[in-house]
Amino acid sequence: MTTIEIFKLILLLLLLVCAVSVNLSRKLLPAVIIFMSYSIIMAIIWALMQAPDLAVTEAAVGAGVTSILFFLTLRRFRKLDKDDEEDQG
Repeated sequence: MTTIEIFKLILLLLLLVCAVSVNLSRKLLPAVIIFMSYSIIMAIIWALMQAPDLAVTEAAVGAGVTSILFFLTLRRFRKLDKDDEEDQG
């Protein structure tokens, strides 16, 4: 078994761990971070499969834009939660 094959198996194992972990995560912030990791690993896998266009798209959209939107949404939810607590208290 060559080094690159071992690297591919490790990436696939990490991908599987990320996919399961994001579903089992109870808090939203760690779930978003795990999702970012999943997207980065997928981008590396696409690059290894000699599909650079998909790798760049996955990195830009999956790990970049989508994660930023998730972070902004989380911040807005926390802001709404704080406003609700102030209204009630």
